[in-house]
Amino acid sequence: MTGVDVLDTPVAELADAVDRARTGSAFLRAKLGDVPVRSAEDFAGLPFTTKHELRETPFLDYAALPAERIVRIHSSSGTTGRRTICAYSAKDLDDWAEMFARCYSFAGVTEADRVQLMVGYGMWTAGVGFQAGAERLGAMTVPSGPGNTDLQLELMREAGTTVFGATSSFALLIAELVEREGLRDELSLRVGVIGSERWGDATRRRIESGLGIETFDIYGMTELWGPGTGIECSLHDGMHVWSDHYHVEIVDPETLEPVPHGTPGEVVVTTLTKEATPLVRYRTRDLSFRYAEPCPCGSPYPRIGRIEGRSDDQVKVRGVIFLPAQVDTVLAEVEGAGSEFQAHVDRDESGRDSLTIRVEGGDRQGLAAELAERFQAQIGIRVDVDLVPMGTLPRNAGKTKRVFDHRDL
Repeated sequence: MTGVDVLDTPVAELADAVDRARTGSAFLRAKLGDVPVRSAEDFAGLPFTTKHELRETPFLDYAALPAERIVRIHSSSGTTGRRTICAYSAKDLDDWAEMFARCYSFAGVTEADRVQLMVGYGMWTAGVGFQAGAERLGAMTVPSGPGNTDLQLELMREAGTTVFGATSSFALLIAELVEREGLRDELSLRVGVIGSERWGDATRRRIESGLGIETFDIYGMTELWGPGTGIECSLHDGMHVWSDHYHVEIVDPETLEPVPHGTPGEVVVTTLTKEATPLVRYRTRDLSFRYAEPCPCGSPYPRIGRIEGRSDDQVKVRGVIFLPAQVDTVLAEVEGAGSEFQAHVDRDESGRDSLTIRVEGGDRQGLAAELAERFQAQIGIRVDVDLVPMGTLPRNAGKTKRVFDHRDL
């Protein structure tokens, strides 16, 4: 492989990060070998790290610090399989809080705000990450946790909540409830920080219009400390990534070769400052692209596009790759269509595959036919549309499953 998308990371900094990782971690030392990193080509020659390796390696065997210096562990939600456990040093937690406070600042949150956290606590990284960042910023924190909509609304009114953190599914549920009960004038909300699952412009518009707020898409995952890796600025054109903590590459998920700026590919991350569970060329499986130009907002931090899907979740139907983001694109453009959907892939007895997209929508005549036509143009195959009433599909406090592959592959 030749060349690497450096994202303004000096080679010396990459070399230091790699050296620290393999010096401390027996697993990474065996995996990466002892060839020094003296150039971008040397770095690009290092092997990728995968989620499977993190899952299958006991976290203390992978860790680059002795157990005595590990102060906490977290695990992934396990949405796509076995949970991934990651370790944290005291410095890791301090860096994470600083990064998340930076995210809040990019979203216009200040110490005068009151931040309600409708996200999961416990082994999942969301709750403590959102909370540590808000407290570092100096804002009032309301750790309400997920679910229990009656409690959420009660706390919003009593605490005068101005900012909340949630998944897009739960934020949509709250927005629909506020609209239905006419509560908007009783609330002080102005900003929503939304993370943990991919969401599109149609969902954004429904949340923002229902609550009268501005939303910000935040990026992260347990392996990358947690949420807080990067966030949108007020221009909402891509997510700024904290390049003082992360080196990001975008590669073709099949060839693993780097792709040009603006070309979608898989996000690959090397952590520059993470002590306990450092990552070297970690394949996140998230699909995005790198912006070639600096953001007009003036921030020096580079941008990647909002996540389009995952390379290990995309499905192929009749030879065509299907991604949920393609549905979002259509729903955002069609009047009367809701933002929630499910995609069901089936195979009949003759071996022919079919794709049915179940969409919430109004009763506008011709809506299903228009959606079917738009989906076919966007995806490239014939799509069956199953219209269901608004509010029919599940809204979850956690991640929402949208693609169901019923084929016996």
